[in-house]
Order: sequence, then structure tokens, then C-alpha cells
Amino acid sequence: MPRSMLGIINATDEFDTFENLTAHRSLAALPFAGRYRLIDFMLSNMVNSGINSVAIFTGLEIRSLMDHLGSGKQWDLDRKRDGLFVFTPDGRFGDDKFGTFAHFARNISYFLRSKQAYVVITICKTIGTINFNNILDNHIETEADITEVFHNDISLQTYILKKSLLLSLFEQYKDQGYYSILDVVRENSQSFKINRYEHTGYIAIIDSLQSYYKNSMDILENSAWEQVFTEDNPVFTKVKDEPPTRYKKGAKVGNSMIANGCIIEGEVENSIIFRAVKIGKGSVIRNSIIMQKSQIGENCVLDGVILDKDTKIEDGVQLSGTAEAINVIEKGTVQKGR
Repeated sequence: MPRSMLGIINATDEFDTFENLTAHRSLAALPFAGRYRLIDFMLSNMVNSGINSVAIFTGLEIRSLMDHLGSGKQWDLDRKRDGLFVFTPDGRFGDDKFGTFAHFARNISYFLRSKQAYVVITICKTIGTINFNNILDNHIETEADITEVFHNDISLQTYILKKSLLLSLFEQYKDQGYYSILDVVRENSQSFKINRYEHTGYIAIIDSLQSYYKNSMDILENSAWEQVFTEDNPVFTKVKDEPPTRYKKGAKVGNSMIANGCIIEGEVENSIIFRAVKIGKGSVIRNSIIMQKSQIGENCVLDGVILDKDTKIEDGVQLSGTAEAINVIEKGTVQKGR
């Protein structure tokens, strides 16, 4: 299997810039675009590139992520050989913290058992369509030790290298003073031949509340949507058995994304509505993200708002925010009317 690839997704990144949205879920499990999670995009890219063995290295908040991933069936990774593997940290910190070579090396048996010749290492916060076969072709042609992927001169923290090199880095990481692939690329460019691969096409990086909101709104534009959700490279996700959305008399919807299972009686404009959301009569939702199973009463006005899941907004409530100061309502909140 001289050109086969092993997929590694580092899902350990946590940020304190998402307010309450990541208080009860990992960044990898953050909902996006109506029915997806952030992890879906890079995981689907790997599957669409013919990678059938993927390891996800997680942080501590994993319940929501594990529920979403399940056995990997939705990505055709529930296999007897290879498939989907999830490795959780053991709780240690300091130099041995998770997300580093130490986290990988503690699960070295996974790498030793695998038969693939190359490894793709990436992160979970990137939205876009990436063909890893094209990057591998370039990596081999340039005879590089490590290929790093960029977009508009910004690193996507995505790398391809031989598995044998990665294993040698595991053995050396403490002695040589590098603790992640990023350290190797930035500090040891003289020791290794580093290749830069410039990816073209739509890419969004979700690393703050503002970038999450902005890129969610951007995905409503055809120019972005058509590059992310393509017929040849579908984005796979956990399937929910919901009935079609019901649009009752008086409902109005414009430039919005609405998932299954909703009941819409009010107006929705330039917004993303996740599954099983109810919007009452006379209510107006603009420039907002409403997550699953939230309920909005009658005669409400929401503009520039993110409602986390299972939120209840009672009749007559008005909430507003801006792209710079987004109004985030915590999961399970009941917002009472006057």
C-alpha cells in the first residue's frame, strides 16, 4: 500500500472565545450550517479522499462528540479492519499534555498496527473541501519530508508525512525539544525538507465566536455554499429522522437555511435554523443562528442572536446583537417575556 494514507484529526483545541457555546461540548462538536458539526468537514474530506482509517484525538469534553460520531457508520468507517478510532486523554498536563506528540505516542500501538505508508494530520476547525490525494501527489513529486497546507498564506495546520517519520518523531520529541508537528515545521526546517502546498477554493477557520458567526452567515451565500457542499465531495453527518419542516400560514422565509422538523409560523431572514425549532406567529428572526429544539414564542424579535439548543423564548421577547457583539443565549435557558 505505497500511497495509502492514515488520517489523524486533532480535536483537542479549546478556546475561551466562544462564550457558553463550548461550555458543554468540544469545539469539534459545535453545530454548523443547520445540520452539521465542525468535525464533519475534515472527516468527510478524509473519507472522500479514500482514507478508511481515521483516528480522532480528543480533549476532555467528549460526550457530545462521541454521541455524534457513534460507530462511524455515517462516514462508512464502521469496519472490521481500519475504520474510526477515538482516543481520549488520560488527564495529564504539562509537557505531556494531550494534543501533542505525547498524546499520539501514548497510543503508538494504533500507528504500529496500521499498514498505511503516509499520515495526514489536521485539525477540526476548518470548513472547506480538500482533496488529500492532490496534496499527496505534490508531496511525493517534491520529495518532501513534510508537506504543510496553506490557504492565502495562512497555515491550515494540515500536514502530510511518512508514517515512519512520524514514528521517529515520537521517539525523539523529548530529547529534541519539539512536542507537536508544528514545532518540527517551525523550528527544524534545516533538518527536514518542508514543502508548502497552497490550497485554492473556499476555506473558513472557526477559532472564535466572531469567526463562527461570520462564517455561518457567509455560508448562506451561494458562492460559499456551492464550494463547500458539492455533489462529488459530500459532507457526511449523523442522520436524524425528522419530518419535513412545516411552514404555516403567514410564514415568510428569505435567504435562510432551515433544517428538518421545524414549525415556522413567523418570519425568518438571513438566518440558520437547526432541526426541530419552533418559531411562533408574528415573530421575526434576522441574522441569527437558532440551534436544535429551541422554541420561540409569538411576537418575538431576534436580530444578531445565537440561541444554543433547547432554549425557550417566551412571547414578546426582543433580543438583539451585532456581528461584533453577538448575543449568545446559553443552552436550556428560558427567556421570559415582560
